[in-house]
Amino acid sequence: MIARALLSVSDKTGLVEFAFALAERGVELLSTGGTAKALRDAGLKVVEVADHTGSPEILDGRVKTLHPKVHGGLLGRRDVPDHVAQMAAHGIANIDLVVVNLYPFEATVARGADWDETIENIDIGGPAMIRSAAKNHDHVTVVVEPADYKAVLDDLATHGGATTLTLRRRLAAKAYARTAAYDSAISGWFARQLDDTFPERLTLAGSRVATLRYGENPHQSAAFYATAEKRPGVATAQQLQGKGLSYNNLNDTDAAFELVAEFDPAEAAAVVIVKHANPCGVATAPTLIEAWKKALLCDPVSAFGGIVATNRPLDGETAEAIAQIFTEVIVAPEADGAARAVLAAKKNLRVLVTGGLPDAKSPGLIAKTLAGGLLVQTRDTVGADASRFEVKTARVPSPQETADMAFAIKVAKHVKSNTIVFARNGATVGIGAGQMSRVDSARIAFRKAQDAAKAAGLEEPLTKGSVAASDAFFPFADGLDVLVEAGATAVAQPGGSIRDGEVIAAADAAGLAMVFTGERHFRH
Repeated sequence: MIARALLSVSDKTGLVEFAFALAERGVELLSTGGTAKALRDAGLKVVEVADHTGSPEILDGRVKTLHPKVHGGLLGRRDVPDHVAQMAAHGIANIDLVVVNLYPFEATVARGADWDETIENIDIGGPAMIRSAAKNHDHVTVVVEPADYKAVLDDLATHGGATTLTLRRRLAAKAYARTAAYDSAISGWFARQLDDTFPERLTLAGSRVATLRYGENPHQSAAFYATAEKRPGVATAQQLQGKGLSYNNLNDTDAAFELVAEFDPAEAAAVVIVKHANPCGVATAPTLIEAWKKALLCDPVSAFGGIVATNRPLDGETAEAIAQIFTEVIVAPEADGAARAVLAAKKNLRVLVTGGLPDAKSPGLIAKTLAGGLLVQTRDTVGADASRFEVKTARVPSPQETADMAFAIKVAKHVKSNTIVFARNGATVGIGAGQMSRVDSARIAFRKAQDAAKAAGLEEPLTKGSVAASDAFFPFADGLDVLVEAGATAVAQPGGSIRDGEVIAAADAAGLAMVFTGERHFRH
């Protein structure tokens, strides 16, 4: 039976209604500070924790619930006679229900509070009570978020004022997950303040956004979790319409949106089409509709069933054009009324708006799992700075070639290695991805360009007169030979091979301009 409850919350959503329901069952209410005031103001009878313990709050409220009459009341086992006797001897009463949500540490950090204010928002008593109650869940019910008030009240109604062990265990598990995430946020903040990118112990915490129908394949189960990182994208997006997003949809949408964010919307409209996490068409233009047409021209076959991302709010004309082919997901910073009206007719098409673009230069960590461990690295924030290109050939690239090489490098960053990207006039015209040999990536990119030209009724592939970018150096000149055959006139690569001289000589012999960027962009 729940006879006594301790309520101390920062989030007061639903608190008064929950407390009234408890009081109607004769539950004694203990509380502190602002929570006690909110309950009294609502007309409820409340016992201050200081009156319950006989000890006042001290140290500006830092110490108020850290007392044997609180933790003894939470940790004492009702089924152990010695515990019962000790509690009686020390005047410790049982506390059967704890309702605590913690000081808003994460929100305090998010709004840029200074060091002292952030430290003061590290909750001590709250996590201690949560952990005590959760440990003794055989006898104590712990609630850490308002969403669980109803489940507790339903149990009380069904079981004569008591909760079931099943519910208490579920709530205890949730309680420990909450305190773990809270401590993770605190340790992560400390690491950032100390410029410790890779602390000795790394903790990652996430909140489940959705349980997915399955993972990459139907026989795999999956869920999507959001971290504390406030980066516009799939975790923050509002889904306007369409079916639920699958594991592969989420992965591909993230890839598309991160790539489109490489292009400043103030400079040009950009459209990215992604299939299986690799771009199959990327373009910039004065308007989205122009960028869409140029991006689609690169590989219209692969675009079928793909993901489309834009760097500007989606307009009706572009939405209507995209809707002409089967598309799984459209993601954009926003969509105007005309675009929403057009896409509403496509009931299964998922449409996401994010409210903004991620900062392609913003630092952060990315991680992947290995057997028994995590690989963690900083995000690839290196852009394509044409002013740092080092010309290695006799021929110097033209301004247009230079601009297209910078564009191609931005795309290559987001293509699985080995990577070759052909670009022309701010659009990809051939992409080769994920091959074990760089020469094979070049061949695939050229062949796709040939196929696209044929589909568009062009006499020759758009790689003729294009530029090319490689995510890493050319180990041999054979990869460059394919670019020459495709009609490229300029090539950007990081350099660094022991055969750089041979590759440069081959470029000079073919009349190509070649620049070294000094930056590799492997993506695995």
